Amino acid sequence: MVKLIECVPNFSEGRRTDVIEAIVKPFKETKGCYLLDYRADPDHNRLVVSLVGEPEALKESLIRSAKVAIENIDLNKHQGAHPRIGAIDVIPFVPLRNITMEECVEFSRKFAEAFHRETQVPVYFYEESALRPERRNLEVIRKGQYEALKEEIIKPERHPDIGEPKLHPTAGATVIGARKFLVAFNVNLHTKDVNIAKAIAKAIRSSSGGFSAVKAIGLELKERGMTQVSMNIVDYEKNALYRVLELIKAEAKRWGISIAETEVYGMVPVAALLESTSYYMQIAGFDPNQVIELRLLDLLGRD
Repeated sequence: MVKLIECVPNFSEGRRTDVIEAIVKPFKETKGCYLLDYRADPDHNRLVVSLVGEPEALKESLIRSAKVAIENIDLNKHQGAHPRIGAIDVIPFVPLRNITMEECVEFSRKFAEAFHRETQVPVYFYEESALRPERRNLEVIRKGQYEALKEEIIKPERHPDIGEPKLHPTAGATVIGARKFLVAFNVNLHTKDVNIAKAIAKAIRSSSGGFSAVKAIGLELKERGMTQVSMNIVDYEKNALYRVLELIKAEAKRWGISIAETEVYGMVPVAALLESTSYYMQIAGFDPNQVIELRLLDLLGRD
């Protein structure tokens, strides 16, 4: 049985097209690795890549891609709205087919050892792969971003899980781990006041008493003249996208502003979109099997 893992590496480059294409090239060339999607955001100065592949193919292509990123990204000169600590900022692995979460955790740790050996970039484990309870949360590891970690990495509580307590001189550190599927969902606001975006993000995120499965931050989108509530919906079955959006609309109305648009970054389960479609179209008794493509896939998958 072929084991399949989804991987969504995030790179700290969203502006230079030639570098972006060089980073994704190994994913296009490696047999057993399938490039599903890649999106670069100039305001975030970040590249999000969506891959599916067999474990060894992912390992090979990710290390090749990481070496390209290290050659071309210097975090000492990097500026962008999105928090980061590394040129290859985070590498999550999601079990998809014929592989358990436990096996995915084991793979992530073995991969991290090879990654460090090949790149000399220190590694932190997060989510299901975390070796310390507090490091399950990416926000804890990324506190203060690259600039703060550069000074604080010598403290025992901020030592990496793999590597010496010092950052790579230009590529920083990388966070690696196995996790469940999440939806990267952004809501852009018709305001340049980033404090409003931050206030709305605080109102909806789990850590501030909002939705139980939502992580959110407020960011400035200078090039677009807007601000953004940038979110990870870590369990879309608990917190439907439409519920999150409706609360953001209500909070925005309090501030006298409106929603400009929403964004989905990377891949998204069809169930997450269908639930919101059903809600906004007010379809009574909607069944996903009414979607012909899904019904056909279900029937074909039985053979």
